[in-house]
Amino acid sequence: MRHNHFSDGKGWGVREIRESSAELLDLLDHKHFYLPYLQKMTTENRKREWLAVRVLLKELLDEEKEILYTESGCPYLADRSGRISISHTKGCVAVAWSNRGAVGVDIEYLASRIKKITSRFMSESEFSNVSPENEIVHLLLHWSAKESMFKALNESDVEFRTCLHVSPFVPEMNILSSFHAFETKTEKRHDFSIDYLATDDYVLTVTFLDEGRKG
Repeated sequence: MRHNHFSDGKGWGVREIRESSAELLDLLDHKHFYLPYLQKMTTENRKREWLAVRVLLKELLDEEKEILYTESGCPYLADRSGRISISHTKGCVAVAWSNRGAVGVDIEYLASRIKKITSRFMSESEFSNVSPENEIVHLLLHWSAKESMFKALNESDVEFRTCLHVSPFVPEMNILSSFHAFETKTEKRHDFSIDYLATDDYVLTVTFLDEGRKG
């Protein structure tokens, strides 16, 4: 399973992790560069996730890129050729890239436990608009969208329930679609278009915050 979407200086991709860490390493050009990092990882799953992100980014850009991390754990490209965002869930990784501004991506495996924490990240008005026919997907899309917005904003102390807002929408399955969201954390009051893909296994959201764009 693989989904790649790229145009106009920005794009995103999702990749299922089927290969072993050795097989993923073989898909990269600078194998010796990655070995010291891999040696510090204690589990095969962690190695596979880490390598799959770099393989996916290479597939998106047709070029291998070095990924570094800030002290707070945010990923960035060593050559500063664009902004990136990374996410992973059970058996999948997602990467988004933009040379036009900030970006956020999130992928979540479908699981009913999201129902236990809705009050932590959703307002009463958001919850009242949730579709009962597709409740788990709809709840996860709210959570995932706010994760993507949070990554794109790159602000500290963002309260998901009161600072990040998802406008009413009806979720569609197995088709790339979008909905509207906005934030009230910053003075700019950014407006977000949230692209999303909901499948039988996971939901993915991605948002691109072009420089200077605001609501």
